[in-house]
This record gives sequence, C-alpha cells and structure tokens, in this order.
Amino acid sequence: MKATDFPNIIIRKGTPEDIPSMLKLVKELAEFEKAPHEVENTKEKMLEDGFGPQPIYGLIVAELEKEIVGISVYYFRYSTWKGKRLYLEDIIVTEPHRGKKIGRMLFNATMQVSMDTHCNGMLWQVLDWNTPAIEFYKKYNAHFDGEWINCSLSKWQIQEQLSSAKHE
Repeated sequence: MKATDFPNIIIRKGTPEDIPSMLKLVKELAEFEKAPHEVENTKEKMLEDGFGPQPIYGLIVAELEKEIVGISVYYFRYSTWKGKRLYLEDIIVTEPHRGKKIGRMLFNATMQVSMDTHCNGMLWQVLDWNTPAIEFYKKYNAHFDGEWINCSLSKWQIQEQLSSAKHE
C-alpha cells in the first residue's frame, strides 16, 4: 500500500493532545463491545500512563482533516519462551470511517513498530463474536489460539486477596 492511495489520512505517533480523542474512541469501542460500564480510565490517567516520566503504552493515530479517526494502542511484554513481544491492546477506527483501510494502515504501522523495536512477534485478543475483526486479522494469516484461557483480577480483587493473605 502506497501513501498516495490515501492522501488525506495521516498516520503518526500520538501526542498528549490526542488523549481526548483517544478516550472518545475507547468509549466508542466499549459501546460496540457491549461493555460501556467497563471503561474506568480517565484522560488524566491516560496522559500520565502514555506520556509521563515512565510511559507504559505507545499510541499511533490516524488523522483525517485534523480529526483523529483511528488509534492503535500497544505496549511491550516479555515472554520467557519468545523474548520481547509487542502487545496490541486496541486498534479502533471510528464507525463512520470503517471500511476505508484505516485499520490496515494502523495495523501496518504497529507491525512496523514491532520490527523497529526488535520484537519477536505481536499478540492481541479479539472477541469471538467480532466477525469483522476476525476476518480482518485472517487477511494477515494471524494464528488464532484457542488453547489459552484469559485470566484477570481487578484492583479490588487484588486488595481483597492481599488482605486475606495477611490474616492467614
């Protein structure tokens, strides 16, 4: 894909000024995924986490006529088996701009970050009912792993478990 195919779309590294648009897109994704109540993050926390003294995520944005119409949010993780890997947290394109290859441009830019930072691959998750996303990733010959089960603890659960452990 040549840049001239989409002359009005600018793919660039995100800046602190992009945070309000980022949060708006995250909330749009949460609505799509039927989980708007799950978004607890704030602009302030996103700013600190992405652009503070120790940034923990990277941001790539797709800009069209000075409007952010898509984002890719990623971070690095370490596998004892594979080494450094890039984890794609979210790739989001606002609904009116889907189907215009913006997602492909963001994904390609994220793959380039993976290569530029000497990662040994990329990982991400996709909901099993999100057919458009699954079909998108199939175009890249992505491996879909049905073997691993995702686990998590909320901050509240961690606090509860640590408190219980003190009384054992």
